[in-house]
Amino acid sequence: MTSCERIDIYGVPMDLGANLRGVDMGPTALRIAGIEEALASLGYEVHDHDEVELKSRVALPRDSSSAKYVEEIVKVCGRLHDIAREAMARPCLPIFLGGDHSIAAGTIAGVSRHFRDRGQTLGVIWFDAHADMNTPETSPSGNVHGMPLSALIGYGDPGMTTIGGLAPAVDPEHVVIIGARDVDDNEKRIVAESGVTVFSMKEIDILGMGEVTRRALEIAGSETDGIHLSFDIDGLDPDVAPGVGTPVRGGVSFREAHLFMELLADSGLLVAMDLVELNPVRDECNRTAEAVVHLVQSAFGRAII
Repeated sequence: MTSCERIDIYGVPMDLGANLRGVDMGPTALRIAGIEEALASLGYEVHDHDEVELKSRVALPRDSSSAKYVEEIVKVCGRLHDIAREAMARPCLPIFLGGDHSIAAGTIAGVSRHFRDRGQTLGVIWFDAHADMNTPETSPSGNVHGMPLSALIGYGDPGMTTIGGLAPAVDPEHVVIIGARDVDDNEKRIVAESGVTVFSMKEIDILGMGEVTRRALEIAGSETDGIHLSFDIDGLDPDVAPGVGTPVRGGVSFREAHLFMELLADSGLLVAMDLVELNPVRDECNRTAEAVVHLVQSAFGRAII
């Protein structure tokens, strides 16, 4: 369980950082799957806010640069920084429904700023099939949703790395990636030198999700004052979650993800959450969104007994 009795939900229907259209409908799909009701059933006071306003891709000039639509993404992330900071001060536990994963450059920066203003430290668990640690110089696609984690620890576009005036936003020694299985060749160098800890699917297969989660909580939760979970739904295996923009076979199973969420709940360290990259266009009768809602309930204390 979390120590906060109030949860605030924010929809961020942004697809500017992604290659395929559709993730802008992710927040609606999660609401249709009943995320507000599922959390309220656990005894939380839940407030669902209006969607964060942003420009659609069709309203912007076509961008083929090495960091597509980065200026607009930085603007949105700046607003998300402020929203996250205000939410934490309320206090509540904010959940941000994406949209693509570039939103995390703003949400995590805002939560981290709240902690730093109080002399505290934030840990981050990045649940994802990808490391999201490219920069404009290393990215093979120029899609910014592959760059937010590197920006949070100080690599990449100057606008992305300084959102909210905090640079770097988080200490890489307290950042853990879980579920990685698709990392670009040039991106690997940044990952290796950055100081973040990566538990790929290889480590999950060898150690088991229980041990991986224990180690992740120790790294992100020891000597910190809370953990921000940035949950990219493509970290799950496509058999579990077909409705994502960039599926990668061989991912985390439904049961493994439940165990991770249950242990996170047991830790009492969760302070904020992103749920990103849900693409209803590629889903099957909204079953990916429904699976994610079940997992979120586990993160907030739903127990078998």
